[in-house]
Amino acid sequence: MSSSTTNTTTISTAGPPSRRNTELALLAFSVLIPCFAYANVGLALDGEMPSGMLGYGLGLGLLAGVGHVVVRKFARYADPLLLPLATLLNGIGLVIIWRLDQAPRLMAKKFFHPSAPNQLLFSALGIALFVAVLIFLKDHRILQRYTYISMVVALILLVAPMFFPAKFGARIWITIPGLGSLQPGEFAKIILAIFFAGYLMVKRDALALASRRFMGLYLPRGRDLGPILVVWAVSILILVFETDLGTSLLFFGMFVVMLYVATERTSWIVFGLLMSAGGAVFVNTFEPHVQQRVDAWLHPFDAFKDGSSDQIAQALMAFGSGGVFGTGWGQGHSDLIGFAANSDFILATVGEELGLAGVMAILLIYGLIVERGLRTALAARDPFGKLLACGLSAAFGIQVFVVAGGVMGLIPLTGMTMPFMAQGGSSVLANWALVAILVKISDTARRPAPAPAPSPDAEMTQVVRP
Repeated sequence: MSSSTTNTTTISTAGPPSRRNTELALLAFSVLIPCFAYANVGLALDGEMPSGMLGYGLGLGLLAGVGHVVVRKFARYADPLLLPLATLLNGIGLVIIWRLDQAPRLMAKKFFHPSAPNQLLFSALGIALFVAVLIFLKDHRILQRYTYISMVVALILLVAPMFFPAKFGARIWITIPGLGSLQPGEFAKIILAIFFAGYLMVKRDALALASRRFMGLYLPRGRDLGPILVVWAVSILILVFETDLGTSLLFFGMFVVMLYVATERTSWIVFGLLMSAGGAVFVNTFEPHVQQRVDAWLHPFDAFKDGSSDQIAQALMAFGSGGVFGTGWGQGHSDLIGFAANSDFILATVGEELGLAGVMAILLIYGLIVERGLRTALAARDPFGKLLACGLSAAFGIQVFVVAGGVMGLIPLTGMTMPFMAQGGSSVLANWALVAILVKISDTARRPAPAPAPSPDAEMTQVVRP
């Protein structure tokens, strides 16, 4: 009798595949595609391969290799797609920023400084932070111990920019002498997700069960409605004092999504949308900076008449110029958008030079990261890990939506940056930390369960014989 028929057990003794070799193969493509793009830009601009081609390829490959080795060592069963997807976005972002650095119109500006070297430095620091999280965060459930400390730290990070001068009409930066500017809201989103996950894990039963049904909606009790009212008020205060629409949407939207996941009550989504819309309309009635953003959104081409900022109009024309397949790497004119071309409006460069197909491909990569995060939440064995993975994925997805929606004219411009792609050290560091936590949770979720402890009664039951 063959061995396949003699083995009657239904439980395999072998664990699931770790998929590390799959991750390594995908990482190779994640490095090759930006290198190909880099060569294309050089050929389009100068008619020859860029001089830094070898250094860029080796540098990006080295960073990706370090990340892979650490994942193989400290998160063996982690999701194999998260690291390659983040590397691919980071690499393409570096190429686009370098391409904009070569634009003669930007180089002619008095205070122009190339952004690609700094972005490369912050990308290396981001990988270092990714590695540090994987090494020192032994178990993501440890973060649950710091639920309320996380709340305090997040509030400090959100409030701190109020005491620093505004930049481009918003108070979202902290200026550190000798080091530059830091955007603490990028880190606050991760810390807030930890607080929300810890808080909702304890309170979700009260929020889900203690409610009354009215017109098809479950209305929570007044004392249970308190947390969402506090979060709503804080998001409004951020919008008022820092005139930062993006952080407010991200902060409040993440909480409502996590609340819905924890309680499975559709009423929380309805309340959240109503309160968010009401708060935005209320602030728009008296805050000049928010009014300017809304006016620019409703009438983008009026900028050519009244001399106001024409960035949204230029971005819309860049998308139109790109068509379906784009003008090609390095052959667009999105540098007309100005100083924000490599940060807030970097998606417009993708739209012009890669067309609708390129934009859809980039959005698909972002969507895959969110999907892998939600898949990790479904696979997680502990409720804290489920909520934390869901919250981080929601924060990532909301940020992509508000940035892409603002650049395309779907919603008012928010001033946030596209994760991994746009120029900005805080954004790169925070999003690499976010991916590292998701990788750690996915490792715990996919890791084989430990063998059950032997029962002390097992021997006694085996001595009974016919």
